[in-house]
Amino acid sequence: MSRSLRVALLTYSTKARGGVVHTLSLAEALQEMGQRVEIFALGKAGGNESFFRPVAVPFTLIPVEPVEEPLGRKIARYIDAYYEALAARGIGDLDICHAQDCISANALWRLRGDGVDLRLLRTVHHVDDFADPYLSRCQVDSIVRSDARVVVSEFWRRQIADTFGLSSEVIHNGVDLARFTPTSRENRIAARRELGLDDEVVYLNIGGIEPRKNTLRLLRAFERAHTELAQLGREALLLLAGGETLLDYQCYRDEFEREVASSPLAGGGAIRRLGPVDDRTIASLYAAADILAFPSTREGWGLVVLEAMATGLPVVASTLPVFREYLADRDNAILVEPQSVESICGGLLELATDPELARSLATAGRATAERFSWQRTAELPAELYERSL
Repeated sequence: MSRSLRVALLTYSTKARGGVVHTLSLAEALQEMGQRVEIFALGKAGGNESFFRPVAVPFTLIPVEPVEEPLGRKIARYIDAYYEALAARGIGDLDICHAQDCISANALWRLRGDGVDLRLLRTVHHVDDFADPYLSRCQVDSIVRSDARVVVSEFWRRQIADTFGLSSEVIHNGVDLARFTPTSRENRIAARRELGLDDEVVYLNIGGIEPRKNTLRLLRAFERAHTELAQLGREALLLLAGGETLLDYQCYRDEFEREVASSPLAGGGAIRRLGPVDDRTIASLYAAADILAFPSTREGWGLVVLEAMATGLPVVASTLPVFREYLADRDNAILVEPQSVESICGGLLELATDPELARSLATAGRATAERFSWQRTAELPAELYERSL
């Protein structure tokens, strides 16, 4: 890198969603390289909210009221709030504005329409099929109106090219290998004690109860696995963490709760919904769990998978193309068909009943994670910033 640039990284939330984790980690790595970085994000008005973990980069939170309203109206209001805050701050001194979501990207190109000279980059983590027409338009505009695009996998590079006829740069997600380290026996015992666990087989899912996380099929697969493990004299537990999102998945969550209520496991404590958690709790969950259960139907890359593997946690993931870019079945993970409850259950049971395979995947998983540090990831956007200028 020949010079230090003033870079803004912009995201839509303070919670531990993949795009937010990416924003914070990339910003810190860029700052370590000598870039002058500032983070912008939306935060709930009227409180002392901050990010889900400490951040070593200067940041500005733009307050928005958490009002119950139609999704399209909410997104429009959030774009307005972002636009007004950036206009008031003045961003003409920035070399690069790197948006991680459609809200901040739309606010930026509105500023450019006002005559503000800025270079707009957009990281597209994945493309969603939104039912709301305003949100769908917001997503498309944020992609096609940007000066350059970054994606986190080859799969999404091809999708952007096929759908929009646009080129994009692949810059994979990374993992903080200092924060997520192999779990020692002592840390595992302490984490399980903290969570009130005994000797259950603990399956962990991080991401919330929503369609693309495939939570309903995971629940059904876990019910079957729980029954079969009980016949072997073993108890099992499903921990569901995360879930902060701007999108409305209430119908899906209601269906999930109805299934839990009618399940043979209802009231027995075998299914725990933890909701959004902070960074310390996430580390404790990785340490306490036996298996990461992550049968998503859509992902950009899978930050949770990398974090879990970095801690030595064996992984059951789906056969999504993005996962197959760095996972191989029974080499460093168990890959299952996300549309098949039977396939998901088979993966859950195989890792719970084959300790030698679990140990092998844990070792290979850590080696895989070590290929994806944030320091290495940050080198590529720094080069892209230079080229775009």
